[in-house]
Amino acid sequence: MSKMKVGVIGATGMVGQRFLTLLADHPYFEVSVLAASARSAGKSYEEAVGERWKMSVPMPEQFKNMVVVDAANIAEVGEKCSFVFCAVDMKKEEIRALEEAYAKAEIPVVSNNSAHRWTPDVPMVIPEINDAHLEVIEAQRKRLGTKRGFIAVKPNCSIQSYVPALTPLRKYGIKEVVATTYQAISGAGKTFREWPEMIDNVIPYIGGEEEKSEQEPLRVWGKVENGEIVKADAPLITTQCIRVPVTDGHTAAVFVRFENKPSKEEILEAWKNFSGKPQQLKLPHAPEQFITYFEEDNRPQAKLDRDIYGGMGVTVGRLREDTLFDYKFVGLSHNTLRGAAGGAVLIAELLYREGYFN
Repeated sequence: MSKMKVGVIGATGMVGQRFLTLLADHPYFEVSVLAASARSAGKSYEEAVGERWKMSVPMPEQFKNMVVVDAANIAEVGEKCSFVFCAVDMKKEEIRALEEAYAKAEIPVVSNNSAHRWTPDVPMVIPEINDAHLEVIEAQRKRLGTKRGFIAVKPNCSIQSYVPALTPLRKYGIKEVVATTYQAISGAGKTFREWPEMIDNVIPYIGGEEEKSEQEPLRVWGKVENGEIVKADAPLITTQCIRVPVTDGHTAAVFVRFENKPSKEEILEAWKNFSGKPQQLKLPHAPEQFITYFEEDNRPQAKLDRDIYGGMGVTVGRLREDTLFDYKFVGLSHNTLRGAAGGAVLIAELLYREGYFN
């Protein structure tokens, strides 16, 4: 079976680079076009990136000599691929316009950006949790006047360190959640070489993160009504988001209160058995075990556990009863894999298998 040709928009940035490491030998997709800003256009990919290659693995050979296309040249990009991943670094309104222009040109967009996360008919998906939200694509196509083009997005990277662990517990009536996230510097698109101020440092503020961390879970847990996604009314979530001197991996310290308090054994069983459509379909980037629980008191650790199942698994530990809330635990997810490029690739794999790219 021939592979579907795909483009990467914003290919020179950190998330774009991560996309290429994930797509280099993909069983469904073949990267046929790389696009970036006008200043990179016309250069080879290796030349455009220069010394800014940020991955721990070498640049895949097959992309080094590909000539970068101007992302604004939608017609040229569209001639070379069937859909695109988008990870551009632009103002939100510019991203929104660019992605919609691609969709209207009948080029589906799977986006890592936040610009369309609250567009009512754009699905914002964690594939194991809310794959049913993809059905709003039909309504979105009607609005855009397209037969094939649409936009699908992934949520903020930080919420994937705790929302997967909370989701199978919603049957017990989650009332309140307090979450503090400890977020790696790659979430800002940085390395320690570029951001030496982060060495031996903690910054107690990340612009816009707390609002995203409190509101986006409610959209993930929402439902489709009349061609739009309506966010859930509950639970009440409050967060703090802190930047810490870690390369990759977002950690969350979570406190939760229930209407019907489960036992610890029931929670552990719910986590162990939680899976979704990616596991059913055995998608290439689906972790075999979505949530892995560690019994050790000193796990999960970013350095040890962020790469579980190729960085696509979520790890949890230190589940115990709390004096103010019912329970507390610690969660961890890889922010540029499960939380960014890997999550978007998993969405694309699901869209491919479900026929949305046809």
